Amino acid sequence: MRPVDLQTIGDELAIKWDDGAESFVKLELLRRACPCAGCKGEMDIFGNVYKNPDKPLNPRATQLTRIAFVGGYAVQPVWADGHNSGLFTFDYLKRVADLPAEGDQVAGE
Repeated sequence: MRPVDLQTIGDELAIKWDDGAESFVKLELLRRACPCAGCKGEMDIFGNVYKNPDKPLNPRATQLTRIAFVGGYAVQPVWADGHNSGLFTFDYLKRVADLPAEGDQVAGE
């Protein structure tokens, strides 16, 4: 499944998928689900995960300034605090969009 339209509406990202379905993702959830190495960590060959310490998000951290398509497989959000290294594959974006409103973590990430 692939998004065909992405729009920020208030504190949510509205996603229209190519099958006609729509999803609404809270921007804070999207930011907290960032899959980049700085946010989620990196795994070594032994399975140990190394990541930066968790830090509180300031208000600019959940303000989406733009979101761009990357090739035919991902989107890259750019946040008002300058963070832009997370690439959300379409499959991962859909899993984030399908999370309950409480914002549980995405399985397998």
